[in-house]
Amino acid sequence: MNDFSHLDNKGNVKMVDVTNKVSTLRIAQAEGKITLLPETIASIQDDSIPKGNVLTTAKIAGIQAAKKTSELIPMCHQLNLSFVDIVFDMQTDWINIKSTVKTREATGVEMEALMAVSIAALTIYDMCKAVDKTMSIGEIKLVKKTGGKTDHAVEYRPKVGVITLSDSVAAGESEDKSGPILINGFADAGCNVIHHEVFPDGSKELVPTIQEWIDEGVELILTTGGTGLGPRDLTIQTVEEIFDSKLPGVEQALHAYGRGKVRTAMLSRLTAGVVNGAIVICLPGSPGAAKDALNVLIPTIFHSFHMMMGEKH
Repeated sequence: MNDFSHLDNKGNVKMVDVTNKVSTLRIAQAEGKITLLPETIASIQDDSIPKGNVLTTAKIAGIQAAKKTSELIPMCHQLNLSFVDIVFDMQTDWINIKSTVKTREATGVEMEALMAVSIAALTIYDMCKAVDKTMSIGEIKLVKKTGGKTDHAVEYRPKVGVITLSDSVAAGESEDKSGPILINGFADAGCNVIHHEVFPDGSKELVPTIQEWIDEGVELILTTGGTGLGPRDLTIQTVEEIFDSKLPGVEQALHAYGRGKVRTAMLSRLTAGVVNGAIVICLPGSPGAAKDALNVLIPTIFHSFHMMMGEKH
């Protein structure tokens, strides 16, 4: 019906489900200003406002407001804030208010930063309203946000190939579910998925296919399946033989994310490495593992191609 994440298919409001998002350091900065008479500014600086110390009160109010954001804005998530700060820049007839809010959660703190500025400004207004009838509040805006999918955001999108390894899928006895999840996920992220193959477990076609795709310009190859503990789960040992180098950070991130959701994920095997300038990642064959991989890899994995081109980390 629409592209608003806070609305369902029928147009009703809903809370965005961030359960499967990766928890990272997220920072937001906001600012706004309140205009006052010059003599009011002077009284604030002299600490002669009848109600007391204006800026200290406003700072405490802004910090409290950031922590209470989810109680006031219905669709905001409750977040464990790790840092909130507010600074004031005094000018001749106005005060600039800037907030910084940090968390290590699965969603951003933009609203908390905006709330901190808003309530700090309102508190200044309340403290000074008896001596200044000209005050106005405005220009409240988000200045900067980092964390989540905005980290290392790059425009470059690699050419992608996906290989499904499964005896039952190759024999036509079951449906390939994880392969299409990866294909659709990377296509939705702007990648050109130019190859998809299905092989039985332990297929001798796996390595030649990977090498052929790399020769054709495929830059990111994902395999799904054949990573379990059974005698025919040979994907990991087969692919690792052709790695020029491994990518342990990618492996650790995928494992950590999976273990955070399902305890049995600790029994899954996966691997990631570089082969002749291309990245190859071997994933478990379940649809859940494929969905988890999309959450972990996109868009961060795209930054790796800038790194391999010699650009800064």
